[in-house]
Amino acid sequence: MMAPLILSALFGPADFDYLDGLRRAHFPPDRNVIAAHLTLFHHLPPSVADEVERRVAELCRAAPPAAVISEPVNLGRGVALRVRSPELAAMRADLAEAFATMLTPQDGQGWRAHVTIQNKVRPEEARALLTTMRAGWRERPLAIVGLAGWWYRDGPWEVAFRRSFRGVE
Repeated sequence: MMAPLILSALFGPADFDYLDGLRRAHFPPDRNVIAAHLTLFHHLPPSVADEVERRVAELCRAAPPAAVISEPVNLGRGVALRVRSPELAAMRADLAEAFATMLTPQDGQGWRAHVTIQNKVRPEEARALLTTMRAGWRERPLAIVGLAGWWYRDGPWEVAFRRSFRGVE
């Protein structure tokens, strides 16, 4: 059986370094097999990969969407940084509508854009990090430079395709 397709947003280099640094600092090392990411879809059928790539290429003809990292949030057994981007949310909604009959329950429910920086820890450890991060937190801009499809094969993700937004090198 072919692997499912994951769709994520790509960060600019400085934002990737910042977010991945947080993830490496706070995610249990034995479980951290994937770099920092912002998932749009967790599981699309491999049979639609070409159509997803075609639609992503069309979306990426636009300028990069404006985005901000708005706040740290509690995941129960981890911490994530919430991302606000109405433009990216609209792109995701268009894709969700196009593939509505194929979405898993997780992908079919409302999208809460976030970057997980800690997961699979004791709740008290997550609460401690959340308290630390919220102290003096300030919203910051986030560069979304493209979209990428990834094959999920029970470990590190394998690139299926990458597309940059207009004007991004």
